[in-house]
This record gives sequence, structure tokens and C-alpha cells, in this order.
Amino acid sequence: MNQTKAIIWDLDGTLINSVDHHWEAWREVMAEEQITLTFEDFVADFGKRNDEILRSRIDPQMSDVEVARIALLKEEKYRRFVRTKGLTLLPGAQDWLQQLKADGWRQALGTSAPQGNIAAAFDVLSIESFFDAVMSSEQVKAGKPAPDVFLVAAEKMQIDPENCVVVEDAPAGIEAARRAGMKSVGVLTTHEELKADWVFRSLEDLPSGFFDSVFEQ
Repeated sequence: MNQTKAIIWDLDGTLINSVDHHWEAWREVMAEEQITLTFEDFVADFGKRNDEILRSRIDPQMSDVEVARIALLKEEKYRRFVRTKGLTLLPGAQDWLQQLKADGWRQALGTSAPQGNIAAAFDVLSIESFFDAVMSSEQVKAGKPAPDVFLVAAEKMQIDPENCVVVEDAPAGIEAARRAGMKSVGVLTTHEELKADWVFRSLEDLPSGFFDSVFEQ
């Protein structure tokens, strides 16, 4: 049993294959705002909160009201796509979630996704039971690359940060793990390079017993 150590999972691009739905939603909502968004722009922003994306892409001085309006439109589109077009776990995700739970690990979700998106994913994939804590960056002061979402997730599980491993697909998340004093595993699903402690092409590439070995070093 590993009740004194924990895995903190990112959601989009790490556990779930949601890139196409997010891209379609962002492209539509930005077009409605007369903003051209390239796929490269979209990938560069992956893992960040909506307020940070909108202020960097449209107007640094955008009001909270305007941010909330556009963000809601985008997320409503995304959730509609999830519920009408479906959602899948990325290769290896189901196996690791099940194995770690069976082995007694604490697991948390630490994501930049709004809580409504988390709920949509849970509704479609039925994975909520794997997590001992679920944290959205909406619930903390600052989103990734600030460490807040991971630190609060660890606190909720009553696990020290140095005993947590973050699994992420985005540079902002890897940096958040570093600032939190946590180990990091990067999966190259949305980016070609990550500066994590360990990097794998896919969750399927993690060797058996990998997370035990992380804390033996």
C-alpha cells in the first residue's frame, strides 16, 4: 500500500484525448470574436487557464466580465462536443488508473479545466472513482505554471508535496510541478519536448512498477 505517496494527474492531453474538441471550440469562439487563432497558437496555450489565454490572445486588459463571457461560450461548445461526439482515454490511462488504485496509491486530478469540463469527462468516461481529490485551477488563485492546483490537491490528500508525482503533457504543468517541489512525468501527446524528470511518448511506455521506482531513487 502506498498511502503516504500520491500521483497527481493532469486531465486534457494526459488522461483524455480532448485536443480535437478543444481546438474546434476555441477556433469557433475566436472566429466569432474576429480573432485568427492558428493551431500552433492553440497548442502553445494548452494547459493554461482561459483567463490567461484570452488576455494573451485578445487584450491584456480584458475585464473579468468579458473573460467570463467568452470563456463560457468556449466551454459550452466544448462540453457539447464531448457529450455528442464522445471522449476517449488516451492509451495506457485506464490501465494505470486501475493498477494504481488496486495497489493502494492515492490519486488526484489537478487540471486547468473548468469544473464543468471535469464533470462532462466524468459523465462520459466514469473515471471519478479513481480519484481521492479533484482540483480545478478555477478553485485556486493562480493557474499553471503556478503550483497552487497541485499543492491544494496534495493537501486534500494529506500527502507531502515531495511525495507526489505529477503526470503532465504541457510545459505549464511541468513548471507547476517543479514549483510545487513535486516529481514530474511528461507525456508527449501535445508537445514534442518537455523538461520533466521523466519523459515518455505515451503512458503505455511507462514500465511496470514505474511509480514505485520513482521513490526508490
